Amino acid sequence: MMADVPSEAPEHCPGTTSEKAGKTAACEGCPNQSICASGATQAPDPAIEEIRLKMATVKHKIVVLSGKGGVGKSTFSAHLAHALASDDTKEVALLDVDICGPSIPKIMGLEGEQVHQSGSGWSPVYVEDNLAVMSIGFLLGSPDDAVIWRGPKKNGMIKQFLRDVDWGEIDYLIVDTPPGTSDEHLSVAQYLSGAGIDGAVIITTPQEVSLQDVRKEIRFCQKVKLPIIGVVENMSAFVCPKCKHDTPPSQNTSQIFPPTTGGAQRMCEELALPLLGRVPLDPRIGRSCDQGKSFLTEVPDSPAAEAYRTIVQSIKNYCSSSFATVANAD
Repeated sequence: MMADVPSEAPEHCPGTTSEKAGKTAACEGCPNQSICASGATQAPDPAIEEIRLKMATVKHKIVVLSGKGGVGKSTFSAHLAHALASDDTKEVALLDVDICGPSIPKIMGLEGEQVHQSGSGWSPVYVEDNLAVMSIGFLLGSPDDAVIWRGPKKNGMIKQFLRDVDWGEIDYLIVDTPPGTSDEHLSVAQYLSGAGIDGAVIITTPQEVSLQDVRKEIRFCQKVKLPIIGVVENMSAFVCPKCKHDTPPSQNTSQIFPPTTGGAQRMCEELALPLLGRVPLDPRIGRSCDQGKSFLTEVPDSPAAEAYRTIVQSIKNYCSSSFATVANAD
């Protein structure tokens, strides 16, 4: 299955597999016009089958998306990986496909690490014995180096990550993507189309300016037939970490990003999507990320850590039910 175009596509889009793709008046102004016109979307990429075979050892594949940058998507991806890997019986991998802004090495405490190549492919970098990470950040000479690549080269890098990394037998592969609905997202949807994706977790903040872009992300998922596991409202409210526990919540909670249109809950109700939970804004999360540590183990009793655990359990339940459905179908 080839991925369709994202939500920015014009109303009368001829479709990515059409001979007229990228060549009609309706295509003018579409961000994907050049790649469609090149014909690259019209023939199945042989890498799709290669990746399907490579991913046969991966039970669950979860894509983390956001419509806007700065909403905490990579932070959530990292802590989802930490939470899943806290079960010693599970093997977890985190793939960073944010080619131009790879922050996962810093958040996971892996800056300065390098990728090694063996006969079976690239070896990921390990945080724990059961938590592997891959990012273009490991291939750069310095964390300050800029990746100045056009779409085709970024797509090629994502293809290599999915096809050439020796992941081994793993239970969860989490794919952290850049903001938006562009080349990287199309590549992930296309290359994993044969392998199957459990679904996407979409991250937002409460204010309308973020929700507006998230609606585009949801439309993208619908276009490329990517199931949506649910929505996470990040930075939902600020809970004072120094206030006394017996203080009424209304007195130690502040709305930093006011949900002027009802926040993620209202949006999810309108679009019939699950709201997986709300993560409070806690400055200790940012500090943990800067130090390359897991907030879940640093401050396990905080309201934010409790919110994370609830959300992660919902994701695990979803993956278990989707896996059972596929197994029964087989």
